[in-house]
Amino acid sequence: MQFNDLQRQYTAYQSEIDEAIQKVLRSSQFINGEEVGLLEQELAEYVGVKHAISCASGTDALLLCLMALDLQPGEEIICPAFSFISPASMTRLLSATPVFVDVSPLDFNIDIEKLEGKITTRTKAIIGVSLFGQCADFDPIKELAAKHGLWTIEDGAQSFGATYKGDKSGSLTDLAITSFFPAKPLGCYGDGGAIFTNNDVLAEKLRVLKSHGQTSRYYHQLVGLNSRLDTIQAAILRVKLKHLDDELQARGQVAATYKTLLPEGIFLPEVVNRRESSWAQFTVGLGNRDQAKEYLAAKGIPTTIHYPLPLPMQDAFADIVAPGESFEVASLLSEAVLSLPMHAFLSIEEIQYIAQSLKEFMEHES
Repeated sequence: MQFNDLQRQYTAYQSEIDEAIQKVLRSSQFINGEEVGLLEQELAEYVGVKHAISCASGTDALLLCLMALDLQPGEEIICPAFSFISPASMTRLLSATPVFVDVSPLDFNIDIEKLEGKITTRTKAIIGVSLFGQCADFDPIKELAAKHGLWTIEDGAQSFGATYKGDKSGSLTDLAITSFFPAKPLGCYGDGGAIFTNNDVLAEKLRVLKSHGQTSRYYHQLVGLNSRLDTIQAAILRVKLKHLDDELQARGQVAATYKTLLPEGIFLPEVVNRRESSWAQFTVGLGNRDQAKEYLAAKGIPTTIHYPLPLPMQDAFADIVAPGESFEVASLLSEAVLSLPMHAFLSIEEIQYIAQSLKEFMEHES
């Protein structure tokens, strides 16, 4: 059993993917080939925005967004305390300060009730992370941003294809990013990412920044990055994008089956009304998490911990968190969460086996 069985996915689309790769090989346009521009058009249409700008990774996408907003040393970016490190680390990389907000026990996303108290005169933007495939609650985030004159960014690295009140992840904020890491809902066969926006000025700046700050070849208006999506990866993503909605439906069915079969005593984030998750992960919480992980491993069931330590407690941010400041929900989740196998090709028999194994573990523990 695989945590995310990319081999099954490849087998399902093998002829299409092989032909797409061969087409790039025959063209020899490995950098900025035709497939890159076509993918960007298709991504923008799928998300429902004017601009999709591809780049080398989801982390680069966040860095480019902060660069496009001209983030300065000493300014602050609000980030959730429980997520992958990229929003906070890219803020710190630019000598700005991530300001952490605890997350909600309901959906594990940034806690709206605790957000405004972290806004200061130095705050530049709010990054809402759409965790595990479910969008953060962006309407009140945008209301607070408008009230205080801030930018909004969605880190949608895990939520491509998800919806919030009928609108796609990636279309909800001033800037949004996603990741095409292989295990994501839409993944390539290496690293890749994209930025989404309706802002023409920011879009043009982002295109310049991602290519060494060039406005034309060897003429550099800005100091930028070398952050391109390879043509082969774009070709692969174009194939997978055609099948994405079917895969999202299958992921939703896997999640629904899990919910039906999992034993009592396990909790998981609630998919809030008028949101649809892309189920990038199926993450549950339970007592004796580490023992459960070992038990499942002995049964041949791979699991992952997303995430074992809240960001404010990471050594990388030890100097910016106030002594004694607590992040109670983030701390609880870090001790309890366990991600189970999740992909569109997971069989009902495999889900039953996972659920039964968890039930056996919990009965043994009790």
